[in-house]
Amino acid sequence: MPNRNIPVNQCSKPAGWLGRFSLWRMNWSHSKLTDWGLAHISIENNLTILDVGCGGGRTVSKLAASATEGKVYGVDYSEESVAATKKTNARWIALGRVEVQQGSVSQLPFPDAMFDLITAVETHFWWPDLPGDMREVFRVLKPGGTLILIAEIYKGANTLAAKLIEKHAAQTGMTLLSVDEHRELFTNSGYANIQVIEERPKGWICAIGARPIAGS
Repeated sequence: MPNRNIPVNQCSKPAGWLGRFSLWRMNWSHSKLTDWGLAHISIENNLTILDVGCGGGRTVSKLAASATEGKVYGVDYSEESVAATKKTNARWIALGRVEVQQGSVSQLPFPDAMFDLITAVETHFWWPDLPGDMREVFRVLKPGGTLILIAEIYKGANTLAAKLIEKHAAQTGMTLLSVDEHRELFTNSGYANIQVIEERPKGWICAIGARPIAGS
């Protein structure tokens, strides 16, 4: 969720010293949200994982610690985010367990059907073409693989922060979705086994879907 003391563009694409501060704040403030969201999926130790919009790199670290025999990739279109994720994960990178690239969710720099799991924490509401970007994520997901979107803000959440941000979403460029709209987004993009889970007192949401296996 954007910090009202940080310009919106520093949340969507951090840059400069203010961007570095924003990334540090994101690593700290999103940690519990990330843990809550990831608790709703199974992370096996040999998975190949992508974190889209890797920000400050804390989620990549959590994933690398769970997938002990796998590999985690991070991608972000902000140079500052890529640098911060590399710094946060320097040990994992040295071990060959993490790789970080600059790139856009609209044109991911990966081949088809590469990933077992794709995560996106506090980022999908900034994606430039949400329906198209969901299909691009679908492209790089293996059949049977899982996508999870995690956020601490969504349309209709009963928190003061949610109501304030929803009111100004058009000015900030955010695309906020309701619970039903999250489910519809996954369905229209071809995903199956869809779940949308709320933590209503905190205004948190996670949406989960899988790429179907052909013939199943």
